[in-house]
Parts: sequence; structure tokens; C-alpha cells
Amino acid sequence: MIIGLVGKPSSGKSTFFKAATLAEVAIAPYPFTTIDKNEGVAYVKTGCVEGELKVKCQPKFGYCKDGIRFIPTKLIDVAGLVPGAHAGKGRGNQFLDDLREADILIHIVDASGKTNAEGNPADDYNVLEEVRFLQDEIDLWLYDMLVKKWATFSRRLAQEGKLSLELAKQLSGLKVTEEAVVRVMKHLNLSESVLKWKKEDVLAFSRGIRKEAKPIIIAANKADTKTAEQNIKKMKEAFPETLIIPCSSESELALREAAKHGLIDYVPGESEFKVKGQLSDQQKKALSFVQENVLEKYGNTGVQQCLNESIFGFLGMVVAYPVDNETKLADKYGKVLPDAFLMPRGATALDFAEKIHTDFAKTFAGAIDVRTHKRLAKDYKIRDKDVLRIITGKY
Repeated sequence: MIIGLVGKPSSGKSTFFKAATLAEVAIAPYPFTTIDKNEGVAYVKTGCVEGELKVKCQPKFGYCKDGIRFIPTKLIDVAGLVPGAHAGKGRGNQFLDDLREADILIHIVDASGKTNAEGNPADDYNVLEEVRFLQDEIDLWLYDMLVKKWATFSRRLAQEGKLSLELAKQLSGLKVTEEAVVRVMKHLNLSESVLKWKKEDVLAFSRGIRKEAKPIIIAANKADTKTAEQNIKKMKEAFPETLIIPCSSESELALREAAKHGLIDYVPGESEFKVKGQLSDQQKKALSFVQENVLEKYGNTGVQQCLNESIFGFLGMVVAYPVDNETKLADKYGKVLPDAFLMPRGATALDFAEKIHTDFAKTFAGAIDVRTHKRLAKDYKIRDKDVLRIITGKY
């Protein structure tokens, strides 16, 4: 699964990206610090099965801390989006093209209201407009993409073919499925006859398919500033159907860096940290600010919550563990619970086998649930925290 970070320049996207990945990226208080997209690995967190199964896991990818498993997922941060991007303004279509591969978008909004639509300093910018313009830009990008091809496939469909299938083909590079297209068309009561569509129908469809294919979570960033609380309240009132998470990416970055250097003990996403190293007066002051203005106020910094809500909430992923030895819960090299895979809700045992290795899917003969020792068929639906051994035709 791929999470895309979107937002206007200077909203704090690169800080969020660095906090989530601890990757070295350019961070500066002026527009278009990010020119080319940054790609990195972020981690979603879930309770590990090691405690239940009374073993100590040995992750091959990601890590486990205090019984909490951190599972890698791809994170991309692209150049800031400004009004008119769909028509080429700012980084324009390059920005939008970078989002094609994302399964979900986290919109980093400057909740302080101290930067305008272009990312320049402002006194009291309307954060509601910041939310609206980004959604509009993505909608218009999709609209332009369809309108450019509309005449071509309209002529073809006037004689034969299916509109929903053709639309899915045109948008397949955005991970749009025909099922999603059909759902949107049905919801909007749009005809399968291409001749009955008007431009406003194409725009309405573009908006609908964006919600299906590129769902958006709002990270109300800079939540530690004095003006943010009221702005966050405004956003929640104006967009009640949108998940809005108060966020302080600078605070999360400070906590993760302090933990990395052994100054504190901190589990990402938690509401507290423990000092274990020698702190300077400046470090004490900074951590005290985070404790009082972020952790005590909001319960967390919001960064980990955005990642988890993206993968487990909106995308509905579950975690499954493969093993080769169901007694020792190990792989063929003796590593205990080395892998934890993110699987779509509704995925089958056969899908899980293919995730592990394509050859396993080709020779699939069944799976064993290590808890119950029951043999499972290929159409068994994977449940969260399943631990399974795949049986192939070789054995």
C-alpha cells in the first residue's frame, strides 16, 4: 500500500515525511522546498501476536517494540500544490502525476492559518479554502484527463462497448477499478450511454471517483500553535464527513530524533515519553513544550494516527503472519514470526500465498491455522492477526 502526502507549499509536508520515515529531506520555510517527490518507508503499528503466542518475534522488515509491531509501508511526499496546478501552475501536472500510484492521500493542512494558498506568510488565511482548493485541483485534473479523451472513446462507444469499462481503462493508471466506476455512476445516476453525458456529468463523476480511488485524510498540522485550535474546530464543522486529525509533525520529529539518540524512550503514536538520557536546558524546554502543548492536549502528535487510519481505517487492511514451522512459529531459517504482511480485507488464503511468493500460489494445496491446527481452503478469508502455514503441492 502507498500513502501520498499532499498539500500546499510550506504546510509541513516534508517535516511530516521526515518524522514518519526519519529520512533526510530538505525542510525550509519557503515554497517548493520539495522539487522532486521524496519516497520513503513509514511504519503502521499494531499489536504483535508474540505475547499471545508466548514467543519473541524477529522481524525481517520493520520492528517490534514492547509488543507493538511496526510494519513498513511506502510513503511519498510530492511538491506543494497551488491553485491552478491542474492547468500547470507551480509544479502543476508533475505534482499530480506523482500521485497516480497512491492508494490514499494525507492532506497536510497548515492549521495555524499563517501561510496563504501559495505557501507565503499570511496573518489569518482561511484554512477552509485550503481544504477545498486541493480537492478541487485533483477533481479538475481528473476531469481534464477524461475530457481530452472523451471525443475519441465517445465515437467508439456510440457503436459498441461499455462506458463503465472504458472509463476504468482510461483511469487504470490511477488504480481505478471498474467496480469503483460502476458504484460512482450508480450513485450519481449517470447513464451508460456516453451520448447522454454533459460536461457537468464528467465533472461530477471526476469528483466521485476521486473519493473512491484517492480518499483523503486531513492532517491538521501545526496544531501546537495558538491559532490552530479554533481553525481545527472550523474544519471539523465545515467538513463533518472528513476525518480530521490534529497533528504536530515538528513535535513528532523532535520525539523520534530524541529517541533515536537515546535521550528518551518513546513509542510513536503514544501519549507519553520517558527521559533516560542527559538533557540540555534547551532540550528540556523543547520536550516540555511538546508534552504540554501537544501530548497533553491532543493525546498524541497525530503523525502515527494518520498513518494507521490510512492503512487500517480507510483501506481496511489486516495483518497476517506466515510461518514454515507451525510449532516453532518460524521460517525455514529458524527466525520467529519474521514477516507480517498487510492484506486487503476480504483477501483469501490463496491471495496470502501469492503475497508470500508467486510459486506458492501456483502450487497451493491449503493452509494451516497455527492456533487451531485446522486445514484451510484457498477461499478462506484472512482475518487480522492470522498466523498461517501455507501448504504447497510439493509436500
